Amino acid sequence: MFSFQPWNSGIAFNFQDMAYELARYNRVLFIDRARDRNTILKNKLSGKPADPVKEENPEQIQDNFWVLHPKSTLESGNWSPGYSLFDFFNRINNKRLAAEIKNTIRLLGFKNSILINDNDFFRGLYLKSLLPVTEYIFYIRDFLTTQPFFKKFGPRCEMEMIQKADLVVANSAYLADYAGQWNPNSVDIGQGCNLDAFLAEDQAMPEDLRAIPGPIIGYCGAITAMRLDEALLLHIAVSLPEMSLVMVGPSDGKFEKGSLGKMKNVYFLGARKPEETAAYIHHFTVCINTQLVNPLTIGNYPRKIDEYLASGKPVVATATQAMDMFRDYTELCDTKEEYVRSIQKLVNEPVWTSEKEKNRRRDFALTHTWENSVGALGDAFYFMEKNYQRVEL
Repeated sequence: MFSFQPWNSGIAFNFQDMAYELARYNRVLFIDRARDRNTILKNKLSGKPADPVKEENPEQIQDNFWVLHPKSTLESGNWSPGYSLFDFFNRINNKRLAAEIKNTIRLLGFKNSILINDNDFFRGLYLKSLLPVTEYIFYIRDFLTTQPFFKKFGPRCEMEMIQKADLVVANSAYLADYAGQWNPNSVDIGQGCNLDAFLAEDQAMPEDLRAIPGPIIGYCGAITAMRLDEALLLHIAVSLPEMSLVMVGPSDGKFEKGSLGKMKNVYFLGARKPEETAAYIHHFTVCINTQLVNPLTIGNYPRKIDEYLASGKPVVATATQAMDMFRDYTELCDTKEEYVRSIQKLVNEPVWTSEKEKNRRRDFALTHTWENSVGALGDAFYFMEKNYQRVEL
């Protein structure tokens, strides 16, 4: 499993959760993200301490699960004026990583190996031909090519990556359709979530919520102008002065400095540890996901929606293709006026906070497990191996 994110990133991420699920029945080698020369230089200039050297490499996580922390330093070729020079450095990076991975595969005695690449169309572009693997699966879970770092060379590399993969799996229908334009073996395997913390009923109210008057319209997640609709949030706060809008999560600071930050009924509570967010959601009246609809967000699986629903909470969210699967369990809105009406309905009509509705939401959220998601990956792999025509079930 070739990771785009560092193993010890400090936050939960899909590929790590998938690795633990796959390791229940398979031997798994997880490839940590390698360092690149540019990042090492930036960290040194900023005084950030270097990552500690792992004494055990590969590091054994459990009986059949290892993490390889690559020692290679990769070249930073994104500055290249053209694709040819970028590709020269990228091939060098791929070869360096492949050499370490091959040595570790031999050390662990892996045979008939399958390589799964987590959305890294730069560092993993040539691994299919460089490693002794039987099949190559590309996992797409975000539109990285919309981000500035990837805009120059990303679209071409991503297309090549998708084309050469034996199977492409995505965590939303939108991304599966997107990949399908270059590879017909592209399948939506959904998303798993670890929801145990959100099911508990006896959660104490966090101290910083106690003085905030209800009803509370709550959001938990990254607070960034790239993903959230500031004008929509402002409209909600202005239209519903009798309610409190509470924002919990790491912020880029832009909203707090603007008109939203000046509203008396808006509260920015800052970042919280993942295990702490469940208590906040538990004490929200209504949960929202006021995301912008743009290339960065449109295909994203809304993991926070499952967390909201597992807490039993009524939810109002922006309508996107990825949200269609939640249509029977959330209020989906296209306009700011629909948002306000939906919030008022969910707050003022007792039926939406009844035990029956809470349990219906929870039951749906609990179908989104890593066991089911990885099971869908296994089904897609089986049909690909047998060369069967894929059908939607």
